[in-house]
Amino acid sequence: MSRVYLDWNATTPLRPEARAAMIAAMDVVGNPSSVHSEGRQARAIIERSREQVAELVGIERNEVVFTSGATEAATLAVKGRRVACANAEHDCVFAHQDTVIPVDQHGEVQLGTIDGDLLAVQASNSETGVLQNNIHWAQKAWAQDAMVLVDAVQSAGKFGTNLGDLGADFLMLSAHKLGGPKGVGALCLKLGVEVMPTVSGGGQEEGRRSGTENVVGIAGFGAATLAAEHERKAGDWDALHDLRNLLEDRISDAASDVLFFGKDAPRLTNTSCFAVPGWKGETQVMQMDLAGFAISAGSACSSGKVKASRVLKAMGYDDITAASAVRVSMGPTTTKQEVLDFADAWIKSYKKFAAKAA
Repeated sequence: MSRVYLDWNATTPLRPEARAAMIAAMDVVGNPSSVHSEGRQARAIIERSREQVAELVGIERNEVVFTSGATEAATLAVKGRRVACANAEHDCVFAHQDTVIPVDQHGEVQLGTIDGDLLAVQASNSETGVLQNNIHWAQKAWAQDAMVLVDAVQSAGKFGTNLGDLGADFLMLSAHKLGGPKGVGALCLKLGVEVMPTVSGGGQEEGRRSGTENVVGIAGFGAATLAAEHERKAGDWDALHDLRNLLEDRISDAASDVLFFGKDAPRLTNTSCFAVPGWKGETQVMQMDLAGFAISAGSACSSGKVKASRVLKAMGYDDITAASAVRVSMGPTTTKQEVLDFADAWIKSYKKFAAKAA
């Protein structure tokens, strides 16, 4: 049996459009800061991609700052600011928190008074898929004179990512989450908002992020962004809702003790996070890998580290349950048969675990 990839939230397969754009960019020799013809060709690639990313989030192209990824984008946004964020935020944001905002048992933010001048709230959680009511939180933040950073890494390409509609002053993106290459991302800025540079040097990106731009990666980012938006408008991600429900129904029919996290909250259509308390998530990942399926035990940035999910603990689950979680995340090329085959393989392993535990 060929392998089945069910870890789209960790990284997506490279789109053909992105691959083609990157290969073409490799033949452009100039430095984008050079004024000669070769340099202008490289600059044209960057600016075309900047326009494509700007169109995705509904801003002007000079409000897009290219970075090495979402982690750098987050660092750029928060520098010099006091950050309030939920205890279920991604590590690249949570690492900068000054005050912590709780989430409820469904993973939804419970926002009160903001102690800080920047509120960071995900559009969607990478582990559970839970969505936040960003514009609601943004209005509360602005009423308290706080700015808003929205982590749109998981939502971009899956649902609308307009900066204004999400209530963001800053919005962060990562190319490899929407079919582009790894190692490139962007911080998008609301008109009039500025940042304190974290990388000094030649003054590229209008002085916001110095260093010669990753022309090849940026070319792939722009092409992927354009293709992802066409895919979203065509409803390809909406169609995954039925596949996710099919998976959860099959598993719950076989395992009465399984827990699905965030199931009673709005979620990404492609994401299912679940646990059988006591059956370690890392064990399940290895068993499914041997069976030919790629899944994860939480965020890719924390996979491989033997510890309970901070996100699930923030939702009120104990260490044993949080360490038992796995995540299945699908994409537009995932088929019904692949989902059924995975469910059968998981159920087979579950029965062995249940027999030993009895």
